[in-house]
Amino acid sequence: MLDANLTQQLQAYLVNIREPIELVASIGDDGKSRDMAALLGEIAVLSDAITVVPGDDARTPSFLIRRVSDAAVAVRFAGLPMGHEFTSLVLALLQVGGHPSRAAQDLLDQVRGLDGDYAFETYYSLTCQNCPDVVQALNLMAVLNPRITHTAIDGALFQSEVAERKVMAVPTVFLNGESFGQGRMELEQIVAKLDTGAIAKAASKLADKEPFDVLIVGGGPAGAAAAIYAARKGIRTGIAAERFGGQVLDTMAIENFVSVQHTEGPKLAAHLESHVRQYDVDIMNLQRAASLKPATDVGGLHEVTLENGATLSGRTVILSPGARWRQMGVPGEEAYKNKGVAYCPHCDGPLFKGKRVAVIGGGNSGVEAAIDLAGIVAHVTLIEYDADLRADAVLQRKLASLPNVRIVTSALTTEVTGDGERVTGLTYRDRNHDTLHEVPLEGVFVQIGLVPNTEWLGDAVALSPRGEIEIDHRGHTSRPGIFAAGDATTEPFKQIVVAMGAGSTAALAAFDHLIRLAPEDVLAAA
Repeated sequence: MLDANLTQQLQAYLVNIREPIELVASIGDDGKSRDMAALLGEIAVLSDAITVVPGDDARTPSFLIRRVSDAAVAVRFAGLPMGHEFTSLVLALLQVGGHPSRAAQDLLDQVRGLDGDYAFETYYSLTCQNCPDVVQALNLMAVLNPRITHTAIDGALFQSEVAERKVMAVPTVFLNGESFGQGRMELEQIVAKLDTGAIAKAASKLADKEPFDVLIVGGGPAGAAAAIYAARKGIRTGIAAERFGGQVLDTMAIENFVSVQHTEGPKLAAHLESHVRQYDVDIMNLQRAASLKPATDVGGLHEVTLENGATLSGRTVILSPGARWRQMGVPGEEAYKNKGVAYCPHCDGPLFKGKRVAVIGGGNSGVEAAIDLAGIVAHVTLIEYDADLRADAVLQRKLASLPNVRIVTSALTTEVTGDGERVTGLTYRDRNHDTLHEVPLEGVFVQIGLVPNTEWLGDAVALSPRGEIEIDHRGHTSRPGIFAAGDATTEPFKQIVVAMGAGSTAALAAFDHLIRLAPEDVLAAA
């Protein structure tokens, strides 16, 4: 199961185990059970602190990682946690084995202090980039608090459960048998949902912060680059991000990042955050901006109010809120979101194994999604509004070679249909003949571009008709002292490398603005 390189790396990690652990294996006589038995055996021989013992859990194949000295310290995996979840497995082995987490101490104490019995179950897929954060957060909580349990379940392996519980998107989390949440969640977010006073405490802590020289809103490539360039100038820098990494976290393969032949979004996002943390930057994660109040005087403080009620201020502000997936805006789309309507083929594709799906959009993202899904599902119908696909020629040739793909152009999706619980089809209009057509299917993957996250700005800065922040070649907005960069701006090319360059430009422009302020302006602002 493990190649030589992975085995060597894992063995190096396992020396950090402080407490003996048991791998309690519940296996059957199927192929996946044999694979699990082989995997657990390979892990056990790498450390004297690990033993494999038989178990009798109802889910097979599954295994419990349990501390020998305290059986309450345990986490369970149902299925083989390989792919993106292999890191979750390694962390679980270490943390159950007594290796401490690097999470903030006050957050760890908050988890230990949670009062209640919480049985979590998470359905994941091995190709989901967002799932590991949820799995790892809940595993850590189970290790820290004996009244918390967690089972991570491979949805593609336990299809009957997925169907019975109507799981059509990952990650999906159940708490004590009831739906708890879907999508990417950080440890802080999960704790905040359980500890009702957490939001107020976080807001109070943020409100006490001194004004920043540069306050950055958004933690994607543009925001990260801006933070690094600002901090290197020796000025007080803060970055407030809803999720550090931004849209990059939802990107599977990145093959056009100069000097790096191939990487994946979550890995790049982790590198971005690690680089920013090398400097004296105040990172305020999981913070969503609600409004911006520009300074009334030159050199005055700009204010950003967050959704939790706290207000941050800065002598300059760099806006890099990024963008999100564009929705079709047709009947049924919202009603069946996460019930067959999806936006991440890599995350949710395995849940549609052997089923019929549609991909909406003929650009690079849409064609790449159709190619990936064709290897999993029974049939893909790709629907494109224009008369021709807009994807790169190499992608179009690959798509055309697949036998289980149908391409429909000059088509406008008009409705997503369902039975009240899940998607059963969609309707599109043939734009050439003005006729309606129905397509029976179980899943719809929407890939029609991005929408800038700028609604919260109101009229604080000038926006284009598309809602993008208007900037000049130096990142200036319509307001002195407020700059912008990345996918939320009028920059025409929405690329990671372009966003990084724009973030760097905005930070340099902000520094230039600060050093040109008259001394009395700075004193007045202070």
